[in-house]
Amino acid sequence: MTSLPQTTERKLGLVIDLDTCVGCHACVIACKGWNTENYGAPLSDEEAYGATPSGSFLNRVHSYEITPEAGQAQLVHFPKSCLHCEDAPCVTVCPTGASYKRVADGIVLVNESDCIGCGLCAWACPYGAREMDPTAKVMKKCTLCIDRIYNENLPPEDREPACVRTCPAGARHFGDLGDPDSDVSQLVAVRGGYDLMPDLGTKPVNKYLPPRPKDQWEVTDILAPFLEPVADTPQGFLGWLDRALERL
Repeated sequence: MTSLPQTTERKLGLVIDLDTCVGCHACVIACKGWNTENYGAPLSDEEAYGATPSGSFLNRVHSYEITPEAGQAQLVHFPKSCLHCEDAPCVTVCPTGASYKRVADGIVLVNESDCIGCGLCAWACPYGAREMDPTAKVMKKCTLCIDRIYNENLPPEDREPACVRTCPAGARHFGDLGDPDSDVSQLVAVRGGYDLMPDLGTKPVNKYLPPRPKDQWEVTDILAPFLEPVADTPQGFLGWLDRALERL
């Protein structure tokens, strides 16, 4: 059995805002592109345009229509990837030690050279966050773009996961959730962020921000300040036209 560290120096992870995610799948495409071109073995795509396509993705977006007890039904887009759990069952079940959790930042990774493709980690993960790559025959999972966040050759603004960097709605946030003063921790505190399936006891690092009821939003016209009249009576050509029409 592979052991987990008792503590980690940091808890790097994602905070995903279900209220602002629009389900565009930009994060999915960015994840696929970056990890295929940079980290480990490429993520496979077999018969992408055929009758039986297959491939591996480290991040997916599911969409659900929900009906709350009060208010209107709404469509919620739910991004899902590895949650980098503190008590990660995918690590403890690994027979070769290929799956491990880093002490420095809490990121859960797979050493592909040690992975035998037994699939036990996928069986143990309650979130379905691991996938067997059909070509490489090893398990793949989100790495939080570890090759980006520590890459000093990148500009500071690019040292974050590709999914966070590309999200057009600003629905994905990255940071140290072990620091109560970090931006992501304060965001979780203000918005009531929660764990996914907390009853399982895996203590996921990633958090989700709940969607707000749509019918309780305050209606605000953001263009109102720019639509105030600039004159009480028409001037210039429009003034002449208005006077001419009054004489008809």
